[in-house]
Amino acid sequence: MASKSSNFLERYGYDVLLGSVAAFYVFMVPYTKVEESFNVQAMHDILYHRQNLDSYDHLEFPGVVPRTFLGALLVSSLASPAVLAMNLLRMSKTYGLFTVRLTLGCIILCTLRFFRLQLRDKFGRQVEAFFVILTAAQFHLLFYCTRPLPNILALGAVNLAYGYWLKGKCYAALNCLIFATVVLRCDILLLLCPLGLELLLTRSISLWKALECCTLCALLCIGLTVLVDSIMWRRLLWPEFEVFWFNSVLNRSSEWGTHSFHWYFTSALPRSLLAAYPLFLLGIFLDRRVLPFVFPVLSFVLLYSKLPHKELRFIISSVPIFNLSAAIAATRIYNNRKKTFWKFLYIIMLGLLLISLGSTVVTFKASNENYPGGYALKHLHDIGHLGNRTNELLVHIDTFSAMNGISRFCEYDFPWRYSKEEGIHVEELCQRNFTYLINEHPAINGFKCLSTVYGFSRVRLKIGFPPILLVGDLFCFVKVVACCS
Repeated sequence: MASKSSNFLERYGYDVLLGSVAAFYVFMVPYTKVEESFNVQAMHDILYHRQNLDSYDHLEFPGVVPRTFLGALLVSSLASPAVLAMNLLRMSKTYGLFTVRLTLGCIILCTLRFFRLQLRDKFGRQVEAFFVILTAAQFHLLFYCTRPLPNILALGAVNLAYGYWLKGKCYAALNCLIFATVVLRCDILLLLCPLGLELLLTRSISLWKALECCTLCALLCIGLTVLVDSIMWRRLLWPEFEVFWFNSVLNRSSEWGTHSFHWYFTSALPRSLLAAYPLFLLGIFLDRRVLPFVFPVLSFVLLYSKLPHKELRFIISSVPIFNLSAAIAATRIYNNRKKTFWKFLYIIMLGLLLISLGSTVVTFKASNENYPGGYALKHLHDIGHLGNRTNELLVHIDTFSAMNGISRFCEYDFPWRYSKEEGIHVEELCQRNFTYLINEHPAINGFKCLSTVYGFSRVRLKIGFPPILLVGDLFCFVKVVACCS
């Protein structure tokens, strides 16, 4: 028995560690934000409305650009047996949210395992160990891997591409990136082009065979996404082409904010990589095998920097390769730690790892308070269950609340009903038949504030322990107590 347990930990110990951290984030921060809304609502509708397309959320709230249903279909199909069992047990749909997020996390971590195994075969077990340590000490990769973002769905295909690339199966790597580009995230094209060019220049692939193989894959992927998404959206549609046109040709994404060219290198990557950021730069110089893998990914980030609208999730697919380079540097430092100069680097590396853990704790605390809408609705349900359940309870959810934690997975059955109707002025709310409001306004005529939930705003230093304080913005929900005057 002990031998079997030892073999299991030796074989799957790293997966258990990374999976446990990711699962911890799911249970501690279960709610989702506006960027995840399409996929999370699609997963809900596939699981609970099935073939009844008229009830699907995307028909009422289509979003700025259409997205593919293929990722949501995959995750929902794998999660459906567990969700069906929960329905039979009459469990809350919130458990369905846990299930789909854990399912997505398993998919992404399985693809990361595939990459890690190829990493071990090429660079050794010590590099694999440091890769896991650095990944676990970071916040964003494991926090995001369970979040139903198009970028994360694409990350699964990119991880497979990285694994095949390390394995020497270059055509398979290109096909994975083509699938990710055509179906899931058109911006993976910025990774596909530098990688394909490098493979051509190093004669790892032939031009004509690559054209033949990749063209066939692209046509099959286009046919698949057009077939499925045209049915789901009820019009002839290739979603990622419309996203490409909106973001790149029209450059409309800049309407959601812009950052300077260097933002990914001076803000996003330092926050996502933490200790691995200086180590990955060092790894390039310590092992010449690393540069061919880092260069296309670095080019991807550089090319993406040209787009004015920037978010960390856009380049999260670069993190595994940068962590690989960092793990190689960490291994070299660890193996030479008894030498005078390397001992100094070893102490610095340990300090960086401690700083990474501290930064991860702070970032987690901030993220835990970043979904006030979800917590407000949960508290409202707790209050509502104390009262009379025979009368219908109509809840209006404003746009701010819907964007910050509330999805259809958070809704309860009768007597609860929900409205996300937009464009209602605050003065008109008391004229409607709403029992409760979840609203960002602290005071509304005809309603009494029952509770206040604060969302994260900023970090402030303070005297004492811990030396930081998380500061929140006002967010409340209110209840009708009297007729309007």
